[in-house]
Amino acid sequence: MRGASLTFLGGVGTVTGSKFLLDLPDDERLLLDCGLFQGQRELRRRNWATFPIPPSTISSVVLSHAHLDHCGYLPALVRQGFNGPVHTTPRTAELTSIVLRDSARLMADEADNANAFGWSVHDLALPLYDDEDVTRALRRLAPVEHGQFVRLRGARLRLHRAGHILGSSWTELVLDDGRTLVHSGDLGRPVHPLLRPPEALSHADVLLVESTYGNRHHDDSTTMQDMARAITRTADRGGSVLIPAFAVDRTEVIIYRLRELRDAGRIPRLPVYVDSPMGLAARDVYLDAIHAHDAELRHGVTGDDIDPSWVRELVTAEESMTVNQPRHPCVVISASGMASGGRVLHHLRHMLPDPRMTVLIVGFAALGTRARDLVDGATSLKIHGHYVPVHAEIVDLPGFSVHADADGTLAWLSTIDRPPSVTYVVHGEPDAAQTLRDRISEELGWHSVVPRSDERVLL
Repeated sequence: MRGASLTFLGGVGTVTGSKFLLDLPDDERLLLDCGLFQGQRELRRRNWATFPIPPSTISSVVLSHAHLDHCGYLPALVRQGFNGPVHTTPRTAELTSIVLRDSARLMADEADNANAFGWSVHDLALPLYDDEDVTRALRRLAPVEHGQFVRLRGARLRLHRAGHILGSSWTELVLDDGRTLVHSGDLGRPVHPLLRPPEALSHADVLLVESTYGNRHHDDSTTMQDMARAITRTADRGGSVLIPAFAVDRTEVIIYRLRELRDAGRIPRLPVYVDSPMGLAARDVYLDAIHAHDAELRHGVTGDDIDPSWVRELVTAEESMTVNQPRHPCVVISASGMASGGRVLHHLRHMLPDPRMTVLIVGFAALGTRARDLVDGATSLKIHGHYVPVHAEIVDLPGFSVHADADGTLAWLSTIDRPPSVTYVVHGEPDAAQTLRDRISEELGWHSVVPRSDERVLL
């Protein structure tokens, strides 16, 4: 009987493509998260590589939450032969359905455009997966409530509230030999306006912890002040504000914060448009959770907090085009958050050349994405095969994130009863991961490691 091992197939050296393969005795294989690589071309190419093991040998998948970098590879895995259960919470299952359907549609659109305009280096551009693959993947979902144990061969699984987005979890696996492995997934913040903070960590022998903001500190008061000033000065010069936003959770949080600023008189009462069909579908899941008094939500959250009467929905493509060049100052919230696809690209193409306009970057932007290029001072941006000049004002608001910052992550780690034998720092760009590893070692005194991509370690 062979021993247990862990292989880091993604989410190492990057914040995308999270996949951690756990091999247990008796040929039990678990995949923790099944994310899509995004950003730099060399990362995106990894989505097309042959999976390093036959997917049919994977017994089950555990999804921490419904963001594309954690669930977006699942249809490709199923296409290659995976046929086991996918354990996740009911809310994550709902949101995953929305995210994967939209992902397949965007991939099909991208392939069609590449073929129509000759952008592909191949004779025929094809999507990584299609809607039929998504349907087959969604049939594998096996929802489990937070706190409920699920018996697997070789381990017991339990999901705990992570407070990152609705349905998000950190994963506890109690192996048959008595050891406990914990995967943090993406940790939320104690100050998320809609969700309760992550459940405390009590025990782990082996720990995987994310490091997205492992070298940063969130300052909410400064973030809100910068947001209010950017919106106000843009309106004063007759411009509009474009906010690329992740469709799941970020759109809701932005609306919540805009309402706070409007009610306090800190920003003008501009029209606010949500131009994201996926964002509107995800909002409906949040509204259902609010009406059901979901235990993940903070006390007192109401439907008006994320669906106020002054927000206008743009559903059709024709409606979307009406705000490409707004006649009057307004705020446009559109997906995707990293500007890697979706309707936001059309708005960027029309608004970036206009110095009256402002683009607010309100979340983490991975290397190689258009949002990161804007944050880093790009003077032009390639969109739909054309280079577009950047004359609009670009404002980076990293404190808007719903990830724990470095202090928040260390506070969560500090609740444990005794140090793990080893802590693997994952899901972060190199500097962030190394900085968090150093703090864990120096401040907590733990043995911590930043693993290498595709590295396999024994447990």
